[in-house]
Amino acid sequence: MEQLTKNVFAETKLRGCNPGYVVTSDGVVVIDTPQLPTYAVRMREECEAKGRIRYIINTEHHVDHIFGNYFFKSAEHVISHEETRKLFMVVYPQINPYEYAKEAMPTDDPEGILLFPDEKTYFADPKRPDITITQDATITVGDHTFNLLHTPGHTPGQLAVHIPEERIVFVGDTIFNHCQAWLYTSNLEQWFHSLEKLLDLDVDLIVPGHGPVCTKQEIYVQRAFLFEWITAVATAVAKGWSKEECIANISFLDRFPCDIGQEYMGPEVTKNNVAALYDFLTVKMPAMAEKRQADGN
Repeated sequence: MEQLTKNVFAETKLRGCNPGYVVTSDGVVVIDTPQLPTYAVRMREECEAKGRIRYIINTEHHVDHIFGNYFFKSAEHVISHEETRKLFMVVYPQINPYEYAKEAMPTDDPEGILLFPDEKTYFADPKRPDITITQDATITVGDHTFNLLHTPGHTPGQLAVHIPEERIVFVGDTIFNHCQAWLYTSNLEQWFHSLEKLLDLDVDLIVPGHGPVCTKQEIYVQRAFLFEWITAVATAVAKGWSKEECIANISFLDRFPCDIGQEYMGPEVTKNNVAALYDFLTVKMPAMAEKRQADGN
């Protein structure tokens, strides 16, 4: 794994999220776990060589951030937002999360096929969060502070993990650095507020959920990209395009392809992003406006 500071390590070049860990004077704190079994085991062994694993902090409930928890049975506790625990291993209606994790094995981790648990064994003990929060919280482990910041938007239980002593923050999927954002069930209004919240942090480095390690400048890029998505679909709606026409004609894959190992999913991700935004603009927003008007009366 790449060493980012004296005590912080992260992996950004494998399929799945960008997991990492922090070495403290009283053990190791893991932030998200690898989706691929071989790398999950390797990361756990690397952590154990540097101290007992005090905590895993899961930044969200999607497979690529939590599936590897199964291989970290030695971790003392798993922390997440309450919403992440409620939605643990729930992805999207059209995706079976277990099969989605398994699908990556032949191409991205053939050595891990023998490590991959059957579905019944996995769900019997996937190492779910046993400590949850509902608002910003802070924990201290040895000589390090971990500020757990609720940053909803991409998911309801999204967390950022700020380690001030290292001047670094892990932001999960609040930032997709120069790769395609998944907007299927996102709340973009919350997402914009969360990006503003991250701007207030005094940090040198950001570990995004996907893509290379970056600086705070990437917050502006992510915000602009979300605005592009909304503007593109809103403009198409204004032209009278149907949902099918929007799906056929709107794409940003030339500039923001899907992350490592997921390139083939680009068309499907784009389709679902467009469909979600179309429904928001044509169904949910008018309904919200009607409700506000009714409440005002």
